Amino acid sequence: MTDGKAPALRVEKLRKTYSNNLVALDGVSLEVEAGRFFGLLGPNGAGKTTLINSIVSLARPDSGVVEVFGRDAFKEFREARRMIGVSPQEVNLDKFLTVEEVLLYHAGYYGVEKKKARERAGELLERFALTKKRKERVSTLSGGMKRRVLFARALMHDPDILFLDEPTAGVDIELRYKLWEYIRELNHGGLTILLTTHYLEEAEELCEEIALIDGGRIAAQDTSAGLKRLYGASSIEEVYLKVVGHAADR
Repeated sequence: MTDGKAPALRVEKLRKTYSNNLVALDGVSLEVEAGRFFGLLGPNGAGKTTLINSIVSLARPDSGVVEVFGRDAFKEFREARRMIGVSPQEVNLDKFLTVEEVLLYHAGYYGVEKKKARERAGELLERFALTKKRKERVSTLSGGMKRRVLFARALMHDPDILFLDEPTAGVDIELRYKLWEYIRELNHGGLTILLTTHYLEEAEELCEEIALIDGGRIAAQDTSAGLKRLYGASSIEEVYLKVVGHAADR
């Protein structure tokens, strides 16, 4: 970055091979500037979720460097993890907790003071239209509502960078557009966002910069406009098909 400040995220030569010899990450390097809305696109099995899991220490890479706002994600785990919010692709909510308890327990895990946590939970429950569901157990919620709870939970400790792994999967069109609006507001407020999505129109609508990952490697990276110029394409969908579309034939 030209102003001398550390980027929000720096990944350098990250490698991860699973026990079945599957190479999930093959020397991935990328940098995301603070305040950026960054999209990570690729086919199933390309390495998107493994990359996010490695950054947040849910998976241990074999080698490479990850820094979050200059903090080593492995050596300074607590400091780095505190700056990250994650809305995962898989719904990993405790079905025995109420919606409100999910948020408050998460805040407690990050050391958020109880009064502040309750205020923050109230704000997020209202924002995601979950106020009437606050005392209901997660197990009773629809898929779309569970997705909203994941989103709210990720924001409870007021992170500096937000990872959204397929955040609108399984939600209806109306909610998807509402989530888009809120995601934009967060980004305009200064929050750095890294989004993975299979909805290419979602990436084109929201992301300033996009990286395409295929076979555990970054195949292309630029602004949305830059990618379209580079590949002579009229849309990110067309870019995607030209760069990693062959993956569907494997």
